[in-house]
Amino acid sequence: MDALDRVVKPKTKRAKRFLEKREPKLSENVKNAMLIKGGNANLLVTQVLRDVYALKKPYGVLYKKKNITRPFEDQTSLEFFSKKSDCSLFMFGSHNKKRPNNLVIGRMYDYHVLDMIELGIEKFVSLKDIKNSKCPEGTKPMLIFAGDDFDVTEDYRRLKNLLIDFFRGPTVSNIRLAGLEYVLHFTALNGKIYFRSYKHSCELHFCVLPLLLPGTVGTRLLLKKSGCKTPRIELEEMGPSLDLVLRRTHLASDDLYRLSMKMPKALKPKKKKNVSHDTFGTTYGRIHMQKQDLSKLQTRKMKGLKKRPAERITEDQEKKSKRIKKN
Repeated sequence: MDALDRVVKPKTKRAKRFLEKREPKLSENVKNAMLIKGGNANLLVTQVLRDVYALKKPYGVLYKKKNITRPFEDQTSLEFFSKKSDCSLFMFGSHNKKRPNNLVIGRMYDYHVLDMIELGIEKFVSLKDIKNSKCPEGTKPMLIFAGDDFDVTEDYRRLKNLLIDFFRGPTVSNIRLAGLEYVLHFTALNGKIYFRSYKHSCELHFCVLPLLLPGTVGTRLLLKKSGCKTPRIELEEMGPSLDLVLRRTHLASDDLYRLSMKMPKALKPKKKKNVSHDTFGTTYGRIHMQKQDLSKLQTRKMKGLKKRPAERITEDQEKKSKRIKKN
């Protein structure tokens, strides 16, 4: 039995709290990412991993030592690190003659590799190369995807889902408008993927982001006074900037992917019976009642509805005749 698979009984309260944090929950913790460099990673790949780690803080673990492994051939080491550091996302960087400046991004399900996609780095501008103010640690980014490939091609569609999972950060119910200061923009164009990072300061104005060209570097967006309701927008470089090419893919089967997306019954919204909504949002309810005897229904008393003496006499005679027949 593997050392990490055996049942561990906590001996201290601190160890008990640590194990309780890793137990399965209805509302899971924020997904952490581990960033690993291979045994032959060069300076460019190492700097990319450092910059991505700076964007992922504090939900990331950076392994500084080199690890000789090949994710597409053997995933046991990645699964070991995932269970050890409690990370469900990973990014692996390597470099060789056949696949230079290589990045592998993927995710785990039950501490086993669910899917991973290999990307090649063609151009890179680091955070250090752009001397500007950066966004604070732990900022939740806005994610923007441009390009038809993200909605048409299956590999790009799964890559989009993977990037959202990797960079989305914690799940929040409300967002303050002034806190929207960090944008990650992904563009799929002519077989390439352009990754850009933008920072903008919003003075409580609702801003519409301009078209971000693939050739531009990550920028900071400033809203200044323009004399009208719409602010004047200026871009300021921030970084990092990556030009990527899609290489190999290892995607989960449809059944396994559907299983990983399954929601617990306790979190599913309970269906309300006999309640329906129309196109305008009006709520309609259906009530089931027992059969009513309308002859006993109390109506409004009016003189015109009163029975005449002759009618009363005939009714009394009919009742007497029924009684006689029964006897």
